[in-house]
Amino acid sequence: MKLRHVAIGFASLVIVLTGCSSGKTRLPYFTDIDVEKLEIPVGDFSVKIVPDDELLINVSAADPEAVEAYTVPYQHPRQRDFNFPSGQTRESFVLTTRKSNLSLQPYVVSPEGFINFPVLGKIHVAGMTLEGLADYLTEKISEKVVDPMVSVELTNFHVNVIGEVNHPGMFIVNRERFSVLDAIAEAGDLTAYGERNNVMIIREENGKRVAHRINLNKAQALESPFFFLRQNDVVYVEPNTVRQANAKVDNDRQYRLSMTSVIVSAVSVIASLAISLLR
Repeated sequence: MKLRHVAIGFASLVIVLTGCSSGKTRLPYFTDIDVEKLEIPVGDFSVKIVPDDELLINVSAADPEAVEAYTVPYQHPRQRDFNFPSGQTRESFVLTTRKSNLSLQPYVVSPEGFINFPVLGKIHVAGMTLEGLADYLTEKISEKVVDPMVSVELTNFHVNVIGEVNHPGMFIVNRERFSVLDAIAEAGDLTAYGERNNVMIIREENGKRVAHRINLNKAQALESPFFFLRQNDVVYVEPNTVRQANAKVDNDRQYRLSMTSVIVSAVSVIASLAISLLR
């Protein structure tokens, strides 16, 4: 009989331990990768231009005077932007982060996908890559200028990383090739409570927001069309069950402490009134 009780107790302990372990997160990334056989194409990481993008277009040539008509000097920036710390505008924040000196006026892509370019007029740029737009402008300007050189830069490329990372926040990107791993590295890596197999990426496409989940425990994540990030993407790392349970316990504990404080205060007031009446 005693042996039966011991067996039941041991079985119960195994079940409890199994239940506890099920809430754990697998900390390593890409656990199924065979380093000797891994051959995955890099894929397309070029950034497509979308409405509200801010493009810095620089036109140069051997004869600077020949391209003066194609350049617009930088105008006065906004004096204040409530999305950024006091005394700093969005422009100054971008310039400080990118460590660049802005001397040309950025072109803001209209909601319809156009920019108004000097001499050439209205150009539909939405859907083009930065390199594609530079090639297009070079071809058009070369009709009147000898050997023009055009560079196009996206000044508003930023991503937001939130959830179970060590340093969540908005990160300015100064290159086209920027993956979800780059974003996680910028955010100080995932915490031990972050679900590596369920990272969500929220993206704006064709006027709508779409969401996609990738599993960073699997090599298949490297082939995802969401692996390389685009401007305005949001990377959300979901907390695991342990973190959620801890949060619930903390909330319950805080509620109990608050109720205890209220009760103690009420008893103190009643006691004070009773003493006053007895006197």
